[in-house]
Amino acid sequence: MSATPMPHARSPRLALLARIAAGVLGGYGFAWGLVAAATSLMVAGGMGFHDAEFLSSLFGVAACLSALLWAISARRLWPVWTVLVIGGAVLAGAGSAVQAALT
Repeated sequence: MSATPMPHARSPRLALLARIAAGVLGGYGFAWGLVAAATSLMVAGGMGFHDAEFLSSLFGVAACLSALLWAISARRLWPVWTVLVIGGAVLAGAGSAVQAALT
């Protein structure tokens, strides 16, 4: 059996670096937005700030790890970047809007 050539001419190292960057940077941004939104929503719901911050940080760690694993295992990288960047921005915007409504 002969191996079929890769359809793109990029270096395998560059492709791996792009996946790691998507997982780490995109995952961090998404997790940050998730923590901001979850914390502000839980505080708005009546939970104490420090309890809400701790619980949402646990969600953020899980989201960051999930994003890293997804970026490494995904067949195409552009959906990963799209979901992480747009989702992180929407979550951060929602958290900011809830915080503005609380103050």
